[in-house]
Amino acid sequence: MAKISIRDFLKKKERKEKITMLTAYDYPTAKVISNTDLDGILVGDSLGMVVLGFENTLNVTMSDMIRHVSAVARAKPKQLIVADMPFLSYEVSVTEGVRNAGELARNGADAVKLEGGEEIVDVIKAIIRAGIPVMGHIGLTPQRFLRIGGFRTLGKRENEAEQLIRDAKALEDVGVFSIVIENTYAEVAKKITETVSVPTICIGAGPYCDGQILVIHDLLGFTDFSPYFAKAYVNLKEIIGKAVNEYISDVKSGKFPARENYKEISDNR
Repeated sequence: MAKISIRDFLKKKERKEKITMLTAYDYPTAKVISNTDLDGILVGDSLGMVVLGFENTLNVTMSDMIRHVSAVARAKPKQLIVADMPFLSYEVSVTEGVRNAGELARNGADAVKLEGGEEIVDVIKAIIRAGIPVMGHIGLTPQRFLRIGGFRTLGKRENEAEQLIRDAKALEDVGVFSIVIENTYAEVAKKITETVSVPTICIGAGPYCDGQILVIHDLLGFTDFSPYFAKAYVNLKEIIGKAVNEYISDVKSGKFPARENYKEISDNR
């Protein structure tokens, strides 16, 4: 199958085909995903929480993102690779935002994702002008959880819902190819999806978007805590724990290494 591009995302909205995305942060995960029918891989700054053990995403740096984006890109997945621009990589200045987006593109990102709405259209416009596709991100924007007042569902109040719609329109007008809507009330995400011509991709915003995205660690049952909107399709934490305990038991009992697991000088192999 040919490499998936931003045009494929736009065509899916036209054909009313659902878009599917997952996060991935390393080579082996991306290699497994590359053999599926998934549409896109997000190398998210969520890696700060699910991989690096931070309480939020604010500690993720450009160096972190470059390392993980390049690891995913080396798997050569057919899926569109979208890289998060981390906290303070684009807020300080437009010039710095373009430069940092360029570094992610140089290291294998097919597009970048920025959190925010009307307040960041200048930097988005400049990044697109430089030739790098941009995915928007509105609703609960984790990099701004301090300003939002925590990790909460947005859009219940009329002024919040109206601002989200304005943000979506502003992102569409400036040229994003899609918009992630995170943790809003479903009715608000539905209204946004009907209002804009670019695909909307939900995480915790209901079934009415043009696609869905999840953190792969939540999908695999790999985390101690998952948000209400996530679904675990397997309990990988339990499976790994069981395998490790079997290994410990085999070592203690002498079952491992077995004869086929080592060589002796006398072996003719």
